[in-house]
Amino acid sequence: MKRWAWVVGALYAALLLVITVPGVLLAWAPKVGLAEAAGTLVTWGFWLWLAVMFVSQLALLAVPVRVASLRPVTQGPLWQTILAGGLMAGGMAGGAFLSIYEFIMSNKGKGNWCIWVALALAILTWCIWAVVFFRMSRNTEPSDLVSRQCRALLKGSVLELLIAVPTHVVARYRDYCCAGFLTFIGLTMGVSVMLFAYGPAVFFLFVERWNRLHPARRNPAVAAGRY
Repeated sequence: MKRWAWVVGALYAALLLVITVPGVLLAWAPKVGLAEAAGTLVTWGFWLWLAVMFVSQLALLAVPVRVASLRPVTQGPLWQTILAGGLMAGGMAGGAFLSIYEFIMSNKGKGNWCIWVALALAILTWCIWAVVFFRMSRNTEPSDLVSRQCRALLKGSVLELLIAVPTHVVARYRDYCCAGFLTFIGLTMGVSVMLFAYGPAVFFLFVERWNRLHPARRNPAVAAGRY
């Protein structure tokens, strides 16, 4: 089943890669052309973000892989899934802060300190939601935990986009340098986490298809002829 987790993670990263240029064009039109939008693909920050999202998707699928393989969910995979979910919550909190900050401050008093505040807020939110998801795991079956976690992330991404979209529209009509950059980070996090939350559902679709094609392998006892 790990193979399907890698497939889902690769598809997720590929989808983010594909929508990057159209997303930049849509967010910055008409001031940004195709060449400038494509230039995003050669920056180190873009590939770092893509790598983090890819690894996080694999971590989120650690528990679903155990569940689909009919193996006990140990603390290792459980913590991977919990920390991945908390990280996404932290990213959304940081993105929302940057969006609100740019909306309020405009071009007055802007500085690099806001990035550090957003990072600190993201880390704090990561820790808080990791604790929330951990407490949730103590009273919930592993498969239900992942479902509840993804529902929470999906709702959070919708809320974050409700903040990022209007603030970005306002910021883009201002006449200072890099107008809308911080709100664009908020948009990026909202869309990324929304797609991220669908990873386990896609994984189980692959698993269900595989089980239909290989019914004898669905349960080790069936494969061994015990039932």
